[in-house]
Amino acid sequence: MSNSPVVLLLKDLVNRRSITPHDAGCQPLLIERLEKLGFICEIMHFEDTLNLWARRGTQSPLFCFAGHTDVVPTGPENLWKYPPFQATECDGKLYGRGTADMKGGIATFMIAVEQFIQQHADHQGSIAMLITSDEEGPFINGTTRVIDCLEKRNEKIDYCIVGEPSSTNQVGDVIKNGRRGSLTADVQIIGTQGHVAYPHLVKNPIHNCLLAFAELSTEIWDSGNAYFPPTSFQITQFNAGTGASNMVPGDAHVQCNFRYSTQLNAEKISSRMQSILDKHHVSYKIKWTYNGSPFVTQPGKLTDAVRDAIFEINALKAELSTSGGTSDARFIAPTGAQVVEVGVCNATIHKVDEHVHIEDLKQLTLIYQRVLEKLLLC
Repeated sequence: MSNSPVVLLLKDLVNRRSITPHDAGCQPLLIERLEKLGFICEIMHFEDTLNLWARRGTQSPLFCFAGHTDVVPTGPENLWKYPPFQATECDGKLYGRGTADMKGGIATFMIAVEQFIQQHADHQGSIAMLITSDEEGPFINGTTRVIDCLEKRNEKIDYCIVGEPSSTNQVGDVIKNGRRGSLTADVQIIGTQGHVAYPHLVKNPIHNCLLAFAELSTEIWDSGNAYFPPTSFQITQFNAGTGASNMVPGDAHVQCNFRYSTQLNAEKISSRMQSILDKHHVSYKIKWTYNGSPFVTQPGKLTDAVRDAIFEINALKAELSTSGGTSDARFIAPTGAQVVEVGVCNATIHKVDEHVHIEDLKQLTLIYQRVLEKLLLC
């Protein structure tokens, strides 16, 4: 059994059943450690979500580690090799829900900060941690609200590492320096219900929307740019029918999602989609859900520090990437902060038997510590 500090802390975190939005005692555990290091810890409790803003120092630059203590549900626990909330070591791996996404990230940056401060108590600037219990869920009472509070008091983050599992094959092979925007449309197609034998008396909502959605699915929304692939449109749900084979339904429901680049924004996308529906004379109602804007952190001081640290620890030349889904980085970047995501490998996140390699945890801890040295020491 490993007695590594990062493994011991990660076990303690994983053993707490913190399914969104419950923190299950993870943040109090972190607060106890942070206060010993001289951090001022501020608990921000919004509705059902527990958030922590912890800061050591008052000077700039302000370097922040961000993450979430909440995890996704386990699914049937009998399918797991080991109990998902009982962290278990086997063959150099640590199994349990959240080991990779992203309690592993929290444990590694906590130990990295402890080691850095023990060696450099008089470091320049400030160090902060922004921790939420609402990243995997609705994300309305978590990081976004903490950032709102910081903005109101003009407390600005200069550099931020979000400890999401960004790596593909080896720790540090990929750095997420941006993310695409996400916009969801829930569309009700309005028709007229009736008997299939009397087509002149009905208005089939399925027939009426097919050409429009075919055009939407082949539309070239943009060509992307140096940091982002072209915007994509995907239908995620299509529901219609009454269960009877001789009835035309009165309406149909279509859900679709856009993942878009910095070439577009939510307003332009919604306008173009509605224009296509109107062109095909579709009767509809749309509910839009705005999930986040695209952002990119240009190569600079933060990306250089992270890439150099990864090369020094793992001898890897990290790739900058904006692929994948969304993360809480989308709430931090608009403040002007340089933000990247760097974490463990993501092969098992949200899966049965989620796990992380113990050696990866140790390497990531050293990478985080080295980044702190590069940015807060002269």
